[in-house]
Amino acid sequence: MTDSNIVEILIVEDSPQDLELALRALKKANLANRIHIARDGAEAEEFIFCEGAHAGRKKENGPKVILLDLKLPKIDGLEVLKRIKGDPHTKTIPVVVLTSSKEQRDVAESYNLGVNSYIVKPVNFERFAEAVQKLGMYWLLLNQPPTVEG
Repeated sequence: MTDSNIVEILIVEDSPQDLELALRALKKANLANRIHIARDGAEAEEFIFCEGAHAGRKKENGPKVILLDLKLPKIDGLEVLKRIKGDPHTKTIPVVVLTSSKEQRDVAESYNLGVNSYIVKPVNFERFAEAVQKLGMYWLLLNQPPTVEG
């Protein structure tokens, strides 16, 4: 049974260029259905935790994977990651940091907070598309997440 309210991928990205690249790459990999976009950390948290404009959404219809930029307006990506991994209802959602930051402290802090993968955005579209395709295929098709007890 499919539910049209189920979002498989949440992209949290404030850069229009990077967002367009990610959407093109997902479309090329036939993974473009059921995507929700948040353009800042506050919007991402509202969506994930069913707050604000998303208060009517069911938590069970949360994303299967979150692609999270770190350098975001309002609430930065590390704070969003900390909240996701600190909540029993969302801590098992795979989070992939997809960022331009190569700073070791960002990498270390992301893993300390429980990120599943840390990918530095390549600028070449073909390489980026290939990385997104592999990422989507793994997290959406191959990964076996635990069931969340509510």
